Amino acid sequence: MGGSTGGYGPAELISELCHIDVDSPLPVWQNGTISPCLNQLLFGSLSHAVIAVICACYISVPRLSHIASSLPIGWGFRSASALLSALLFVADLVLVFELHAPDIYLDVLADGCGVLAWLVHCGALLALQRSIYRRTRGPAALPVLVVLSIPNLAFTLVVYIQEHIYFDISTPLQVVRLALTVTRAVLVLVYLLGYTFPCYRTQRDVFSCNAEDVAPLIVLEVDESVNVAEDGCSWLSRLLYLWLNPLLRRGKRGKLERPSDVFQLPHRQRTKEVIIRFQQCWQKCLKSKGSERSAKWDRLLRGNLQDNSWSEAQPEGVSEGVGQQEVRLFQVLHKAFSLRYYLLGVLKLVASMLSFAGPLLLSTLVGFMEKEGAPVSQGMWCAFGLFASTFVAAVLRNIFVYEVSKVALEARAAVISAIYGKALKVSASALARFNMGEVVNFMSTDTDRLVNFFNSFHEVWSLPFQFVLALYLLYLQVGVAFLGGVGVALLLVPLNKVLASRILENNKRMLVHKDARVKLMTEILLGIRVLKYYSWEEHFSQKIAEARKKELHHLRVLKYLDAVCVYTWAALPVVISILTFITYVLLGNSLTAAKVFSTLALVGMLILPLNAFPWVLNGTLEAKVSLDRIQRFLTLQDQDLSVYYSQVFPEDPSSVVQMDQASFSWKKSEDLNSVSVSDGKVDDGSSPRSFYLHSLNLSIKRGSLVVVVGKVGCGKSSLLAAITGELDRCGGDVYVEGREQGFGLAVQEPWIQHATVRDNILFGREFDNTFYQTVIDACALADDLNVLPNGDQTEVGENGVTLSGGQKSRLALARAVYMEKEIYLLDDPLAAVDADVAHHLMEKCILGILKNKTTIVCTHRVEFAYKADVVVLMDDGKIVRTGTPNEVLSLVKSVPKDSKNNSNAKEKDGLGGKEEASNEPEPEAELNVLGEEQKQMGQLSWAVYRSYWRAVGGCMAVSVLLSLLLMQVSKNVSDWWLSHWISHIKDNVTQLVYLSAVPLLTLTIIPPENLLFHVPDRGSETSGNVSSELKFYMTVYGSLAAANTLFTAARAFLFAYGAICAATVVHKRALSSVLKATMTFFDTTPMGRILNRFSSDIYSVDDSLPFVLNILLANVFGLLGMLVVMCYGLPWVLLPLVPLGALYYQTQCFYRHSSRELKRLCSLTLSPVYSHFSETLCGLATVRASGHTARFEEENERRLDQNQRCLFNSNAAMQWLDIRLQMIGVTVVTGISVIAVIQHQMKSIDPGLVGLSLSYALSITNLLSGLIFSFAQTEMQLVSVERTEEYSTNIPQEPQQANTEVSDLWPEHGRIQFVGAVLAYRPGLPNALDEVNLEVLPGERVGIVGRTGSGKSSLFLALFRMVELNQGQILLDEVDISSVRLSRLRSKLAIIPQDPFLFSSSVRENLDPHARHPDYRLLDALEQCHLGDVVQRIGGLDSEVGERGKSLSVGQRQLLCLARALLTEANILCIDEATASVDQKTDLLLQKTIREKFKHKTVLTIAHRLNTIMDSDRVLVMHNGQVVEFDSPGALCQKEDSVFLKLLRGGDE
Repeated sequence: MGGSTGGYGPAELISELCHIDVDSPLPVWQNGTISPCLNQLLFGSLSHAVIAVICACYISVPRLSHIASSLPIGWGFRSASALLSALLFVADLVLVFELHAPDIYLDVLADGCGVLAWLVHCGALLALQRSIYRRTRGPAALPVLVVLSIPNLAFTLVVYIQEHIYFDISTPLQVVRLALTVTRAVLVLVYLLGYTFPCYRTQRDVFSCNAEDVAPLIVLEVDESVNVAEDGCSWLSRLLYLWLNPLLRRGKRGKLERPSDVFQLPHRQRTKEVIIRFQQCWQKCLKSKGSERSAKWDRLLRGNLQDNSWSEAQPEGVSEGVGQQEVRLFQVLHKAFSLRYYLLGVLKLVASMLSFAGPLLLSTLVGFMEKEGAPVSQGMWCAFGLFASTFVAAVLRNIFVYEVSKVALEARAAVISAIYGKALKVSASALARFNMGEVVNFMSTDTDRLVNFFNSFHEVWSLPFQFVLALYLLYLQVGVAFLGGVGVALLLVPLNKVLASRILENNKRMLVHKDARVKLMTEILLGIRVLKYYSWEEHFSQKIAEARKKELHHLRVLKYLDAVCVYTWAALPVVISILTFITYVLLGNSLTAAKVFSTLALVGMLILPLNAFPWVLNGTLEAKVSLDRIQRFLTLQDQDLSVYYSQVFPEDPSSVVQMDQASFSWKKSEDLNSVSVSDGKVDDGSSPRSFYLHSLNLSIKRGSLVVVVGKVGCGKSSLLAAITGELDRCGGDVYVEGREQGFGLAVQEPWIQHATVRDNILFGREFDNTFYQTVIDACALADDLNVLPNGDQTEVGENGVTLSGGQKSRLALARAVYMEKEIYLLDDPLAAVDADVAHHLMEKCILGILKNKTTIVCTHRVEFAYKADVVVLMDDGKIVRTGTPNEVLSLVKSVPKDSKNNSNAKEKDGLGGKEEASNEPEPEAELNVLGEEQKQMGQLSWAVYRSYWRAVGGCMAVSVLLSLLLMQVSKNVSDWWLSHWISHIKDNVTQLVYLSAVPLLTLTIIPPENLLFHVPDRGSETSGNVSSELKFYMTVYGSLAAANTLFTAARAFLFAYGAICAATVVHKRALSSVLKATMTFFDTTPMGRILNRFSSDIYSVDDSLPFVLNILLANVFGLLGMLVVMCYGLPWVLLPLVPLGALYYQTQCFYRHSSRELKRLCSLTLSPVYSHFSETLCGLATVRASGHTARFEEENERRLDQNQRCLFNSNAAMQWLDIRLQMIGVTVVTGISVIAVIQHQMKSIDPGLVGLSLSYALSITNLLSGLIFSFAQTEMQLVSVERTEEYSTNIPQEPQQANTEVSDLWPEHGRIQFVGAVLAYRPGLPNALDEVNLEVLPGERVGIVGRTGSGKSSLFLALFRMVELNQGQILLDEVDISSVRLSRLRSKLAIIPQDPFLFSSSVRENLDPHARHPDYRLLDALEQCHLGDVVQRIGGLDSEVGERGKSLSVGQRQLLCLARALLTEANILCIDEATASVDQKTDLLLQKTIREKFKHKTVLTIAHRLNTIMDSDRVLVMHNGQVVEFDSPGALCQKEDSVFLKLLRGGDE
């Protein structure tokens, strides 16, 4: 049975098809002309197939959006000719079926190919007519393709003319066939004439073609050498990626340094285009759901992209929240991409089918070698068939992978934009359910997983298809016996299901812990200054270690489950084979060598789909989880301002803001019991009873100045949020005039963008020099700009870290003023500035430049309220009183009216803060621009490999390599034993058929990237034949196979363990290094960049790197094993491999240079996307209130486009390499088959060794391509190790050593001495402290005053060693602080910093992270800071304070920081204007608390209100980094020329 099946090959197939003799299957010449068989197969079917494939490349050519010009007439003729030719072939097909000729199948094949070719050609013509080719003749390839069909026409006509039957009227059908052929010839002629018709091309047309081709990126950096990728290229250039050569050459020369060096995206892939198409699909889905507002939504989408100041009422007005809950993201993705994606499946199907053709042709080839006197032509035809099938399969597979990657990229752009757009529209209360880390993760990890689904979906159906085909062939071989083995495989399916569900479950949990770790890391980076002041690094390092431990626990389980999967599938072929043979023998059959090997080969084919399927399924399930997570975010309720604001005009036409019995909450009532999406606990940082504004009645007239006063936490900021629409309205009405124009909003915690000072102020508006200078002057920024290194072109760090508190608040104020809105909402703009600056802002800004605007100011500085038209007094969420200043202010605690002296020249030392940020003990070049991330260039250094080796552990790494070696040796020896057995039995050579088939099947069905699963499929054992010799051979073979599975298991589990070790070490080192970094590092490095190291780079080290490294090592050892066996078996096969080796080396060098740089550029352009997203989330209130959401969406689009551009080029480079390697592979296969035919004439070789060498030689090309891919992939993933390693070793560290050990009680007295202290933040900058000499006595209270940049904060920075002194020393109780361990020093000092930073944990953990104090101490501290009631209200010590303390007002946060200081047992307390955001009454109480609690301790206060330091023992006046005056307040007031006196009077110096 086996023999007869094996005898059916291509020769028989062709003889059946052509209905001729099997001995001469493909006659070349017949009746004096080319034979019909050769004509129809070669010149008919094959040439039409080529036409179809190449024309298909043109169907996806980018379309022009609007076409103004007319079409040259030639296009019409050509389209009509192509369509009619297709119809003529259809007609001929009908006649063929009617005639029932003997060679009917041949005609059906030829006509079918003809129909397909001309239809695809017609489609290509129609596509080109709407492209940039419209005004030309189109690509020259098209007429060349048409000429390909002419030989077939000519030979067919010759045959018809020779046979008289075609002219006989009695056979009308034959006559009609002749007529159809002649008509086809005429149409071809018409087509070619149409091509020669003139077409006109003017300069104007050229411009109109490219009118759409605008990319905002290029506006910034015009580079003539950068082209658009792929668009307008010829078919050959597209097929072989010739258009990419200039880019790769640039990479080889090391010129790929910036994102602008790579090609622009093709028109269709541009982010803007993708978003427009995606939103149209979204709209269609909304329509199909019956959304009544789709038209409005459409208008919004269009206006959105063009208008910079579109109304925000408009988007919200669509009330899309309702519709959006009905529209599934999957539905929209399906609508947008399904058609193109499914059509690519056809390519996949054809390529899979063709991969089965290889082995069938090989069997024929080996059968030919077996026959003694077979004609050489038969062998040559087999070689040609082998060439054709492998060539077409390679091309189709390459096109498939490339096109799928393009669809995946488009989907990525669409999903990221959808998430970003949603974040801008979602209501504040709904957004509060997610923390920032989670939302950023939606955009990063979840989107990546969703996009990976595009790569795995086609495998989901193609693998079962291959499985069924293999089963069918197995059935033909051994009959029903195959069920015995397959039964076991099917029994493994439940096990597989259990494994898959466990993997999925662990994956979910791992993601939750990853989210938690990234969120914690985000908070640590935001609060790093506080962390260092309090010396809490150890505690938070511990917290991250705990989160990481949980994450690694699930990662460990995942890796071991993966190892079980790999081992199970590696051992499966042996088990299946043995069981199949036993069943076969039990059924009464006898085994032959031919049966054994053919069955083994088919089992190998069967295993591949089974092997890959779990991974594919796993990827699909991961994508499903991520899709659900993103869906949950996209269905959140949107801000709906049309419902929020009343549309009814107030009775008084002069009212611009009116509230009638309005009530607001920070949280929707139904959300109060809501559950966090990720981990099932309330996680939005708000209390069980959310803050509430009750029954507000307020009417504000146009052009009036309204001042809102009230104690801390009474709801002033919430009132402003209610006006901008950030709260949820629970009742009553709100009316705001001109809401569409937006507000000028300056929030209490200034939100500053990572950009230049000027860009921050302009905020997207045009630069108007006169007005700009007026604004700078009004906001008192002129002096600050003079001090900044580059004036208003100085870059400020993320969140303005390089500016002082006062500078930040005035910069935010300047931004609001420059917007030129009608309504201004200013939240405590006077809090962080000294007396004269406050007066300046009041006079020049609020009463000056804004005098005709409606302005609402919240403030604690009651002295300025007297200048208001209306004062509003609030308490506990209610408006207590509205009226004139005199009516209302009498209710507030009485304040002397002329109370300039209540405020002092405080401002956090601007120069200090700023220079500190730009200082860095690194090379100057590093600091040229804050925003530039350094990109490593050139090859990865050996240090990177070495550091990963160390992370895995030396012994562990050696064990992994040893197990791999043993696994490979056992595999090769078992293969050699098999060939030895064949030679010994000297049966016949049929076994070779199957032996040779295995590697080709193995490597053609699964692409090289998946070579992880290249399992030892030929290791097997058979039982059954009684001969003792057979038993001996099978026992040895079985033993080798068993050893192989054992080593496979060892390798799988050792590798998993090694990967976990490395993941643990790499994260631990990076975290430890970052937490010990200097403050300068954090000030000059954007947070997104550091976070990227701890999220995506660590994910690579955890997951992606081990995966590709595993594949690489398997490939390396596989290749070594192959070369050894081939040298032994067939040395002369190495001759062609030497030049091929050189070619491989050249190709991979050329590719790897660019691939590495492109991967680095991908990482480099990804950080700005994430950091811009985090920045937007932080400043959402400002962006929305000012109506700038559209501009921010465009900015996101621009940054995303830059990243997509690098990704696209990286993917194309991969396919560039793939097609070249595939072509070399095709050459080798063809060469080997030719060698086999020549060898057939020599007749002098051992068939067993020939079979073995031939099988290895066939798979070596695929293995080499897999090797280069996996090596390049591993290098790319190692970039993540390089980036984390850079943070582990190359960032400036704070000195950790200690020369002096101090006692536990130190500093017992609290004496502070500055001796000749000099501090400069960076060489070349002026000294921030200049020869400071002073002594503070034990227990003394010292107030520190001075103008901006005088060096006040620098004193504290030096004392805490945030910045090290350049010379001089600071002594505490006679001990030089530079010799004390840093953590010890900081834990012995207490500070209340200017920025009240809280971590999003409980009140208890924020007060006492080390849990050193009992509860009553904590409650007592809170009571003393007047926070007892507030904390009780939000739920006690264990209640969450929300992300960055969202549940508390800014003033309450400052009080909590004071409570922290009260709990420290330190003898020295530093207060950096701790009460800036606190009302006067609370301030007085706090001063009293500080006086009582720190009675015998040394207290240094940078003063904010001068009355707070009037009772100090001494006052220190600083100027330009020097001590100007240091005496008691009384003594200083006596001196007429005292600087302190001038400050007290608020006079000018």
